[in-house]
Amino acid sequence: MTGHPSRTQAISTALLTGTVALYIALVAFGNITDFGTNQQFVRHVLAMDTTFKDDDLMWRAVESTVLQDAAYIAIIAWESAAALLLIAATALWVDAIRRRAGHRKAQRLGTAGLLMVLLLFGAGFIGIGGEWFAMWQSENWNGLDAATRVVTLTGIVLIVNLLPSTAISADGSVDKQPERP
Repeated sequence: MTGHPSRTQAISTALLTGTVALYIALVAFGNITDFGTNQQFVRHVLAMDTTFKDDDLMWRAVESTVLQDAAYIAIIAWESAAALLLIAATALWVDAIRRRAGHRKAQRLGTAGLLMVLLLFGAGFIGIGGEWFAMWQSENWNGLDAATRVVTLTGIVLIVNLLPSTAISADGSVDKQPERP
């Protein structure tokens, strides 16, 4: 008996991974094709120009548009890389479902892409943007709710992606065992 996820588990993981892949691909595409909209968002957050102007915090502000734009380009590059990993992971899941093999590779690639999204939205937007640059203080340039939704969705998908494989034997019995790489 080989250890592979049940068909339902694999299909669920493929669909959920594909959902996050679609989302982050559209985010990257939007940031590339409508560069100026979120460029302004990043500039305002980093400049802290709509926060409470507390002298104890304002030293953190990044006022250089060159540095602001470099940060924005880095964000877009990170989003694009995560999207490509998740698209590839989704394709590997679909192939693994067809072949009933290769689930570990799909799981590893999916985990890498999902962690990239979590790092960007969790550490980047919630942690650095929200706390370091006090984005929570801004009425106009506060992306914490959106970032929290992405972290929640992606975190759930990561949990599903990392669920132990459930092997189904020829007699229909279920046995949990790890798949060999």
